[in-house]
Amino acid sequence: MKRILLTAITAMALVSTTWADDGVQLTVRVNQPGAKINKEIYGQFAEHLGSCIYGGLWVGENSPIPNINGYRKDVFDALKALQIPVLRWPGGCFADDYHWMDGIGPKSQRPSLRNNNWGGTIEDNSFGTHEFLNLCEMLGCEPYISGNVGSGTVKEMAQWVEYMTSDGDTPMARLRRQNGRDKAWHVKFFGIGNEAWGCGGNMTPEYYSNEYRKFNTYLRDQGDNHLYRIASGASDYDYNWTKVLMQNIGRQMHGVSLHYYTCSGWNGSKGSAIQFDNDQYYWTLGKCLEIEEVIKKHKAIMDQADPDHKIDLLVDEWGTWWDEEPGTIPGHLYQQNALRDAFVAALSLNVFHRHTDRVKMANIAQVVNVLQSMILTDQEGTGHMVLTPTYHVFQMYTPFMEATYLPVDIQSETIRVRHEYFTPMDETSENGYRTLPLLSASAAKTADGSIVLALTNVSLDKAQTININLDGFTAKTVNGRILTSKNVADYNDFQHPDVVSPKDFKDAKLKKGQLTVKVPAKSLIVLNIK
Repeated sequence: MKRILLTAITAMALVSTTWADDGVQLTVRVNQPGAKINKEIYGQFAEHLGSCIYGGLWVGENSPIPNINGYRKDVFDALKALQIPVLRWPGGCFADDYHWMDGIGPKSQRPSLRNNNWGGTIEDNSFGTHEFLNLCEMLGCEPYISGNVGSGTVKEMAQWVEYMTSDGDTPMARLRRQNGRDKAWHVKFFGIGNEAWGCGGNMTPEYYSNEYRKFNTYLRDQGDNHLYRIASGASDYDYNWTKVLMQNIGRQMHGVSLHYYTCSGWNGSKGSAIQFDNDQYYWTLGKCLEIEEVIKKHKAIMDQADPDHKIDLLVDEWGTWWDEEPGTIPGHLYQQNALRDAFVAALSLNVFHRHTDRVKMANIAQVVNVLQSMILTDQEGTGHMVLTPTYHVFQMYTPFMEATYLPVDIQSETIRVRHEYFTPMDETSENGYRTLPLLSASAAKTADGSIVLALTNVSLDKAQTININLDGFTAKTVNGRILTSKNVADYNDFQHPDVVSPKDFKDAKLKKGQLTVKVPAKSLIVLNIK
């Protein structure tokens, strides 16, 4: 949820730029490496919202849809192939209505509840702590638990930590064993509340800081399990929230969250995921890239209070937010996913790479069937599944995980994107305009010594030839993949699952150590250079 209002989009105008005939120059500064790109930047988010959990991740052991102990097999296999590093659960806004003891024990005895935040759906609690943590074990990813500060108690949260992580002869460990799990789980990431400024309690930052300190006092590490403690951070432009938390919580937290959605407003229509004009397309990418200035401002506040970078910034909700698809259940946030969304994903990940000195985790919203998802499953229960363009971006970018960031210098033509109304808090807009570069790049050095280079050309009609200088590296071989389509509004559905899907890329030429790449309009390319 967000408090900043951005509304209608109007005209877009080009800024003229003169180009040399021999193309665009790009330099990768291989001899000036930066920080490691944490794999957790490629984190996912699964909330009890719509069909993210039920019908998405979970169908139950008795479902006619093929499953592994109740986990939907096709979705599980797709996430396993994606190598997801961390999964956030159970919310989101749902987290501060969630009482964990309702989701343990025999499923027939678990009480149901009404999902007050998302459509009033009745939640039967058949997917709870055991189901989530077992899934994370099977996927080989870290669980990220969001605890209930808004409507929960200190005792309830402390007992949950004990239930999950204690191997001793303690009351909650005995209860866990009674429910079929002998050995404690490993739980590293723990969020103390979610969106405390909104659905998590409508608190002031001063009040939340005191609540955090109180709850945190009783979240004791159990045995060898050490919690990485995450404070409920700001909504995009609320820099004061970060300032107060840094002052009042400080080193009692390991990380502070930030939420940023690419969205045209919070009142009325947000626009369609697959029906949009050129101006709306460019506006979306401009809004997406604005996250960089937002991160810079939050980082500056954190740097002042924490110059040694002991506290991390976690963008644990981000992505596009469009209108629900026609005919779907209101409040379930089921939206399609076009090539435009893929570009939002790529541009955002490039930003996170540039700020990996402080940004150590990001969790796109959400993993299945909700907002900018990786996967869509058939809402009629027929067992169909499709991978979205965003999934393919994450898969193409997997070589960046745990690689070392390399600075990139690149020329880029720009356009100015105007929206009719803008809030004064939107400080990166100049008189209602945003400047959007049409080219974006990110590079890193992998553990085997090769270079991974991502190139994105978001222009609707102009291809670019890019001459690449690898400063401090001699290239001998290059291969890559490309993601593109005829139209930026193209998407994958159950009848046409591969409209937007990666293909081998053949237009990278290496001659006498000089690398030249022809990048088509509206395309994303990831190269592996050895």
